[in-house]
Amino acid sequence: MATSDIERDLHEKVCDSVSLHPEGTDRYRVFSPFVLDDGDHLSIVLRRENGHWVFSDEGHTYMHLTYSIPEVDLQRGTRQRIISNALAAFRVVDRDGELVMPVENNEYGNALYSFVQAMLKISDVSFLSRERVKSTFMEDFQAFMSETIPESRRTFDWHHPEHDPQGMYSVDCRVNRMPRPLMIFALPNDDRTRDATISILQFEKWGLPFRSMGVFEDQEGIGRRPLARFTDVCERQFSSLTANTDRLARFLLEAMEAQ
Repeated sequence: MATSDIERDLHEKVCDSVSLHPEGTDRYRVFSPFVLDDGDHLSIVLRRENGHWVFSDEGHTYMHLTYSIPEVDLQRGTRQRIISNALAAFRVVDRDGELVMPVENNEYGNALYSFVQAMLKISDVSFLSRERVKSTFMEDFQAFMSETIPESRRTFDWHHPEHDPQGMYSVDCRVNRMPRPLMIFALPNDDRTRDATISILQFEKWGLPFRSMGVFEDQEGIGRRPLARFTDVCERQFSSLTANTDRLARFLLEAMEAQ
């Protein structure tokens, strides 16, 4: 199809404001009115590869998200599900961070429309409310522990079956098969930090052999008093999950190997 015919199809299927600007051989920059949350326009290129035309963001969408969201957080939990659902719904291909939409049967307008919808859906992860972000932290915590600790050696939401059948003093993740099981607490806020402090003190009162560890969503956001009390009773702390993934994984692997 000639460039004019492609633009005509884009106008009919998408909107009249879409235009193509050549950037070398078989490559066009696609200008459109669609913007991201900060006002930046979607970055879209139409190019020919291996005899076929594709729309591509050339990695811009994910790169834009990482300005405000750590890359590791895009790969797990709620955010990862939003992204995966958008890709599947609009049949967009993720090539190691580059989003690609093949053009089939010369349907340029339909392909671009689906591509734009997928990119906007993916950018919605930056609009998660603070409550959703908190739930994402808990999901990210579980995802990280699932990746790092073998299933046979971990229990989520553990509580002592005899001393605490009602689960009043639960542990977010318990690592077993060691003389002193490792009790790991996920700490997104002051309330969870206080609860973890109480649980640790109760375990000591029962005389349980254990080690304790806390993983904060953001330690700087925890109140001075609950943080001080938790620090008094907890053996090991990590100020955040996203900034300490390598250190956390190394600590857990060493703890399990030592047994």
